[in-house]
Amino acid sequence: MTRPSIVLYGIKNCDTVKKARKWLDKNDVDYRFHDFRDDGMGDVPLQAWLEAFGWQQVLNRRSTSWRALDDGQKNGMDDAAALALAAETPTLIKRPVTVAGDRTLFGFREADFSELV
Repeated sequence: MTRPSIVLYGIKNCDTVKKARKWLDKNDVDYRFHDFRDDGMGDVPLQAWLEAFGWQQVLNRRSTSWRALDDGQKNGMDDAAALALAAETPTLIKRPVTVAGDRTLFGFREADFSELV
């Protein structure tokens, strides 16, 4: 059985992304890392994530970036607003986002990653 092609999206200095990358490296898993800041947002399937999972799962509502939004932005959040805000401020996206074949994971849990390989 061929392993799915894995793309890990995130920001390289994010602690959770570091944990995920360390786990993948330790388990000898081939993956491509896409840094939201260094590689840009052009190739990020943000709209597809929002359509499939909704803004509540895609955005990290515990982040400093979320807390920096005004109450009007938070209370009026929907997928369209999330698309615009996350494209402009990628630190709003829950990290890492791991895409392996037809599976997409938000955040890092070792048990979930173990199922990918």
